[in-house]
Amino acid sequence: MKIDPEKLEEEIELIIPEEGIGEKEERKEGGKESDLPEELPILPIRESVLYPKMLLPLMVTQERLIKLIEAALVANKKIGIVALRRKEAEEIKPEDLFEIGCGATILKMVKMPDNSLRLLIQGSARIRLAEITQREPFIRAKIVPLRDEADKSDLQGLLAAVKGIFQKVVEMAPNLPGELAIMAMNIEEPGVLADLIASTLNFPFADKQEILETLNVKERLEKANLSLHKELAVLEIGSKIQTQVREGIDKSQREYYLREQLKAIQKELGEKDERTQEIEELRKRLIEAKLPPEAKKEGERELDRLARMSPAAPEYTVARTYVDWLIELPWSAATPDNLDIQQAQKVLDQDHFDLEKVKKRILEYLAVRKLKADMKGPILCFVGPPGTGKTSVGKSIAKALGRKFIRMSLGGVRDEAEIRGHRRTYVGALPGRIIQGIRKAGSNNPVFMLDEIDKLGMDFRGDPSSALLEVLDPEQNYSFSDHYLEVPFDLSQVMFITTANILDPIPPPLRDRMEVLELPGYTEEEKLRIAKDFLVPKQTAAHGLTDQNLRFEDAALRRIILEYTREAGVRNLEREIANVCRGLAKRVAEGQQGLVEITPEAIPSYLGPQKFFSEVAERTSVPGVATGLAWTPTGGDILFVEASRMKGRKGFILTGQLGDVMKESAQAALSFVRMKAKDLKIPENFFERSDIHIHVPAGAIPKDGPSAGVTMFTALTSLLTGRPVRSDTAMTGEITLRGLVLPVGGIKEKVLAAKRAGIRAVILPKKNEKDLEEIPEPIKKKMEFHFVQTMDEIIPLALREKPPKALPPKKRSPRSVSGKRA
Repeated sequence: MKIDPEKLEEEIELIIPEEGIGEKEERKEGGKESDLPEELPILPIRESVLYPKMLLPLMVTQERLIKLIEAALVANKKIGIVALRRKEAEEIKPEDLFEIGCGATILKMVKMPDNSLRLLIQGSARIRLAEITQREPFIRAKIVPLRDEADKSDLQGLLAAVKGIFQKVVEMAPNLPGELAIMAMNIEEPGVLADLIASTLNFPFADKQEILETLNVKERLEKANLSLHKELAVLEIGSKIQTQVREGIDKSQREYYLREQLKAIQKELGEKDERTQEIEELRKRLIEAKLPPEAKKEGERELDRLARMSPAAPEYTVARTYVDWLIELPWSAATPDNLDIQQAQKVLDQDHFDLEKVKKRILEYLAVRKLKADMKGPILCFVGPPGTGKTSVGKSIAKALGRKFIRMSLGGVRDEAEIRGHRRTYVGALPGRIIQGIRKAGSNNPVFMLDEIDKLGMDFRGDPSSALLEVLDPEQNYSFSDHYLEVPFDLSQVMFITTANILDPIPPPLRDRMEVLELPGYTEEEKLRIAKDFLVPKQTAAHGLTDQNLRFEDAALRRIILEYTREAGVRNLEREIANVCRGLAKRVAEGQQGLVEITPEAIPSYLGPQKFFSEVAERTSVPGVATGLAWTPTGGDILFVEASRMKGRKGFILTGQLGDVMKESAQAALSFVRMKAKDLKIPENFFERSDIHIHVPAGAIPKDGPSAGVTMFTALTSLLTGRPVRSDTAMTGEITLRGLVLPVGGIKEKVLAAKRAGIRAVILPKKNEKDLEEIPEPIKKKMEFHFVQTMDEIIPLALREKPPKALPPKKRSPRSVSGKRA
């Protein structure tokens, strides 16, 4: 039996019946004694014990236990209450129950709107579980009623002592009513008194169960007496602590009066105390900080409060911390911008290769800033795959402008208080991380990078992206209000730069406030330049090597790029270069002298066997396999669409964890092929007795989007015509039932992925021809691009001619040499 501890509120507080405790006569029901039946349904409870003649409120929520209560109400309202041995037990078994419990009667039951039951139960007699007769849906057991074992010795002295101690406990415990002591004084039965004490006081669960299992009334009363002494000791210690605290408060008041008298004496003598000097120093710093009028007014108000407040008061530290924040914020302190455009260009080129869009935008900002000094800071968003230099370029921008640089990671932030701060009503309240960063920078115009803005947490616990709407809006952030400061702070001079891998998770209102600059992946030649100019010198120095120890050949770096990494950025390339440097550092540390030149042949000895291979030719050697181009958050990639045909009845199977849009593209491709079957020289009834299966490998990766339509059409056409797809050709584009090829996005990333995979020709939609301007010239010269408007144009470009069938060997004629039949 399982009772959810979060839903079943086992209120241990005892409800004392107005009558019945202490009476020697047994309660009559209908003129007969209320005996328990031989078999009872058993209700398990956690961390609580019910005693005879005591009342206990319970809440039952579990369906099986609700059935137990309903069955008991229909029968005789009798149940057994037994405690669990382990409170963490989930699936309750009979073995989890104590052997001894308490038979009980359901006095009252109320059904709540959520179908849970609230019960009031009164204990009848101690019981022992003799035999389990039922396990499902709830436990039933045969029981043996237990009677108290009377002790012939005189218990009056012990009874009186227990009553006296219990009266002291009731007087000292704030949560116990005084009527309990009066009730205890009127009880003459030792066993009943012990049960009342165990039910009322907060004894450990083990002690309560032990008292329940003790049938000898003298032993039971002695155990209750021992627990009472422990409880009294705890209450006396608590009372002593409260007395000490009260005395401490009185002492603080006395010190306050003495300090006030000391201030009066110092005033008469013309002297100043330390606190007065501190307040005057804060006032001086407040004037020097050159706060705006509203902030200055708030600071002076808090200083006046501090002057009237005792340093021992809890509010003193809060107010003092607030004044320090107001004074230390750079309200009017700004770093001068470096407006030398040529120098800024030089700094940006030294730190990063390529990234022409970003550099152009920064230089344009500098030019306008030079002409208009009060220009507001731009809000930029760098979007691109990991490892393309989004975060590091922010540092270079700050360096080029001569500004301070602050970086704040937004990955996983789900509390808007991280942006706006906590109100001063909270203990340990602080401003948000925006204001903290401004204070750390010491200027009101730093370069503030909000990293990984696409990974903000947005759920029922908070939405920090909404708090960023004011921060990243030049029309609003001139009066940004932090919940801690409660005065506006001007953020309009701050250059905010955000970074993201993809734009989709960013809410549209927030995306609309930012100027998006895309940082696509690097080409092979660009990676080679970055490795030579940046990565190799950086890793050489990081591993304690010099140009006298190590030198990479261009061919070796190119082999690492092509055979050991496959990425849009250069992060893994840097790791592989670091692996080579570590291997050489080990040799130098062992005593090797002289220059080591890394050649292409030496790469496997450092990095192991080749990791990436070009499998395009192998995968497209049979009809029905086409190479497509896809965009991913980490850059472009190639994907293969495989089509196969088997006997069946118009079955169309799509696998590879495809999204709805991609499945619709496959349906459109099949419909167009069926419509054009005659033109494609395919039997028009090819689908009547066939099943067609389209699969996109890497089935563990979700795939979606319309740009695979052209690839699926090509794969189907190749399968049904028997003409293989060209192994050096890849394609992308959306298709329609009219046979049109529509434009798609991510052309640069897809072309770079094709180049990395060894593709020589790419088929693109005609309307994407303008996107070739973003492709570097070296790649455009080495690759061939075909632009198509209709699907009919794809077939001669993508499919090879069908190889001629070999002639069958001539059968030997049955005729004889003379020309006659045998």
